[in-house]
Amino acid sequence: MAWKNPKSEPESGWGEGLKEFVKNKAMVHNHAANGRSSKSFVNEGRWKAVLDSIRPGDYVVIQFGHNDEKNDSTLHTDPYTSFKQYLKKYIDETRQKGGIPLVCNSIVRRHFDAAGNLKNSHGEYINAAREAAMENKTLFVDMEALTRKLVVEMGPQKSKTLFVFCQPGECPKRPKGSADSTHLNYEGARRVAGLFISDIKKRRLLMRKFFK
Repeated sequence: MAWKNPKSEPESGWGEGLKEFVKNKAMVHNHAANGRSSKSFVNEGRWKAVLDSIRPGDYVVIQFGHNDEKNDSTLHTDPYTSFKQYLKKYIDETRQKGGIPLVCNSIVRRHFDAAGNLKNSHGEYINAAREAAMENKTLFVDMEALTRKLVVEMGPQKSKTLFVFCQPGECPKRPKGSADSTHLNYEGARRVAGLFISDIKKRRLLMRKFFK
């Protein structure tokens, strides 16, 4: 979801994409950061900065899982224990400030197998996020399912247009080219943000009032 340094162009995050769709006086404050897990986001003090900024009625979109699976003690959580515990912390503390938590699971990585089937590269974190939302009676958007459908429908080749794929010399900030199936480009960020908004409108969640 994160904002990206201009040096990373054309990489973007779908939290940035949301900014293109807000209306009236609504604002998107994107506190997401690359490479963080549900654990490290707390331990680095990033969650405290979010918590201190929450005002009653604010929606807080919570999405982790991409980095929780990494074999790094500063990042790693277990899907059904510590990962869910951290999500509960975000949910509970958001509510204590009068905010409204909304949990998302991770978007898909564009990893196809030899037969052209999209792999599950996030293991049990996808289901664990859903369970954490249900157990805590929290709004949930299945971003994995929404992005899986999009990427599968586009197929192995066309789906590259959502991610950071550049031929050598094609992207000024990536002269050697790029083949990144994890991070979205500007168009991908916008498309994925659109999926999120379409889902909350379809389900008639109150949050829909903030978006075009």
